[in-house]
Amino acid sequence: MSMSGQYLNTITENASRLGMRLQESFSEHTRDLNLSRATGSSYLEGDEKLKDIRRQLDSNSDREKLDAMKRLIALISKGRNVSEYFAQVVKNVASHNLEIRKLVYIYLLRYAEHEPDLALLSVNTFQKDLTDSNPLIRAMALRVLSGIKVPMIGSLVVLAIKKCAADISPYVRKNAALAVPKCFELDSSHLPSLIGIITTLLNDRSPLSIGSVAFAFEAVCPTRLDLVHQHYRRLCKIIVDVDEWGQVDLSNLLLRYSRTMLPRPIVKADGEEVDKDIELLLSSVEPLFQSRNPAVVLAVTRIFFYAGPPSYLFKIVNPLLRLLSSSAEVERIVLVYVNVIARSAPHLFAPFFARFLVRTDDLLQVKQEKIKLLLVILTVDNYAAILRELIDYVDDPDDSVASDSIQGIGRCARLVPESTQQCLNSLITMVKSARDVTISSAVLVLKHLVQLQLSTSSEFPGTSQSPFKIIAQLAQKIDDVHHAQARACVIWLVGQYAASEDKGPGPEGVADWAPDVLRKTAKTFAQETPLVKVQIITLAAKLFVLSPNDRILALLSQYVFNLARYDMNYDVRDRARMISSLLAGVIPTSLMEDSERERAGVVLRREQVKLVLFEGKSGIVEDNSGHTDNISPIGTLSLVTGKSMQLEGMLSDWLENGVESSLRDVDESVPPPTPVALSSAQQQRVRVKEMSPIVLTPTGGSSLDGSELKDGVSSRGLFQDLDKFYEDTESLEEEEDEEEEEEEEEEEEEGSEGYGEDDDGDGDATEDNEHDGSIQEFNGEMSNHPSSTTDHTTLS
Repeated sequence: MSMSGQYLNTITENASRLGMRLQESFSEHTRDLNLSRATGSSYLEGDEKLKDIRRQLDSNSDREKLDAMKRLIALISKGRNVSEYFAQVVKNVASHNLEIRKLVYIYLLRYAEHEPDLALLSVNTFQKDLTDSNPLIRAMALRVLSGIKVPMIGSLVVLAIKKCAADISPYVRKNAALAVPKCFELDSSHLPSLIGIITTLLNDRSPLSIGSVAFAFEAVCPTRLDLVHQHYRRLCKIIVDVDEWGQVDLSNLLLRYSRTMLPRPIVKADGEEVDKDIELLLSSVEPLFQSRNPAVVLAVTRIFFYAGPPSYLFKIVNPLLRLLSSSAEVERIVLVYVNVIARSAPHLFAPFFARFLVRTDDLLQVKQEKIKLLLVILTVDNYAAILRELIDYVDDPDDSVASDSIQGIGRCARLVPESTQQCLNSLITMVKSARDVTISSAVLVLKHLVQLQLSTSSEFPGTSQSPFKIIAQLAQKIDDVHHAQARACVIWLVGQYAASEDKGPGPEGVADWAPDVLRKTAKTFAQETPLVKVQIITLAAKLFVLSPNDRILALLSQYVFNLARYDMNYDVRDRARMISSLLAGVIPTSLMEDSERERAGVVLRREQVKLVLFEGKSGIVEDNSGHTDNISPIGTLSLVTGKSMQLEGMLSDWLENGVESSLRDVDESVPPPTPVALSSAQQQRVRVKEMSPIVLTPTGGSSLDGSELKDGVSSRGLFQDLDKFYEDTESLEEEEDEEEEEEEEEEEEEGSEGYGEDDDGDGDATEDNEHDGSIQEFNGEMSNHPSSTTDHTTLS
């Protein structure tokens, strides 16, 4: 009973201690949890606790230091300048708390450039952290070290990058690759060393780091594509496993390589001739069309468009259509890509025109891109639906969208003759609109259609409406047209096509509706803009030349010339003087002033003046604004912004035959050794454990991986048959047993002779005997190790 009672007391005491310890631990964690919950947002509130930051950074408590660092990082996120605490923060760079050290590194990355002298004080700590057992610490130390923008430590940064490039952790190697461009930007004189590091990193087999290597390659040595020769096929195969943004950089690198080093795909009558390495690239990146990252999908689209043959283009349609519903920003970029691709292959997207219809909540740029795209994929089959959409878009509240829609209606009339009648009716109706932008755009489009049609035939195809009837309708509505450019276009059309052979109540040789336009515009000449005044002067001259004998028309023209001669705008005055001089041989003497009669110079006849005014026009230039091919390739910022951007990578043209395919041949059956950075003890253990594997195969057979044997040796190592393996094993065991017996005899003799003697003369024979015993004990352990039967002799 006494034993059981004592045992029960012990259990009770231990239970109480455990309960107290759990309560303390729970309270500790709860305090941290409450601190994080209560102060998670308070780090961004007020400046009351900023006075204690210095004290907290100098405190011995890790909790206070962590709280101070969190406050500093929160202030940095708000855009506050907290560089005044740099000296106190640097002191904690060697903190044993991992969370504190992470925040310190983040702070140093932000302000190391502003305080280079103080940052140099912690360089030794960073170099020491490069050998830390935690790969996260090694990577962050390299990031901070490469972020210190001080040229004098460039050599140290190169050495650190070179060391981390051979690190066993792929995360560290990734940061080493990202540090290469920083070092190159810091001091470009280290370019040869950095190229050597990039060459080493290109051998990396880890998908985690190879994307950063591609980024470093593009930033440091983009023209050294010869370094990629032996890695091209491996990079194509590994791209599926690379991280998303690494896939983008690697795709751009592989595309540049294929365009520079591989032969162009040839389209023949009997099929397509595509290089096997291009097919490898296309087949390797095709699964990336299913990526959730739009940038990856667009990068793969770029590869298929610029490197693939035409038969591969259909594969890019569905992935691009899928991205249209992701977000408004992505939709705009995708539409730019689709617009460029559709100009080369409009049949790919024509069946999906309903996916590109404008929505009310679309961005302005998205609406404009959709209107351009609808006009690119316009066909005889879908023109009716697209034309109805364009007419509806004219009522859009944005002026630019309405203007683009009206220009699209005119383009539809030119591309599809069957739609001409509907387009003309819509445009004439728009002239009656109360909106200036609609009127001006409609008049400009009608002017262009009339010019284009009169240069070919007298009537529009598919309609009995004559272009002169359209001009007459515009002339009658001149009072309703208030937009300066549209009003000037109507006046120019009236003057250019006012000649008529029909006899009417008006002046001879002039259409009935032309003089009335001159009368109306002469009354409002003083209130017109300079652009309209110039066209009124030209109209007066043209009508007077067509009918010089009509006195009313001559007086009206002279009235316009007199108004223009004293106008405030010098362009109007110059045009009036020039026209008056041009008409010197046509104007009757009674209408001339004394200064004009005495003017000397060449006087042109009526036929010559008519030729100058009517026939001296350039040919009709089709208005393709917004629809011309953009020279910028897809994937560039200039294609989106519409402005040329500097330092944008342009794709090179294909080579005639490409480089030798043998340059890309490499024995992939023997992978290169993985970069390893181990201590001496770890290297010793690895050296002991590493033994050449023996694979048993039947005599004369093939290897396990299907590779053929050559002289009994495959590409993966030494292969032996089963009988020979047993014979070699038995002989090896006998030799090892003999060696062990000889060693034991030698050790016994040495122990009997030298026992108790001081071998090194230091007077301490006991230590020597203990040392010899430890060696024997270590040799015994190594002899019992299954993998050390051949090396323990050397160790002893």
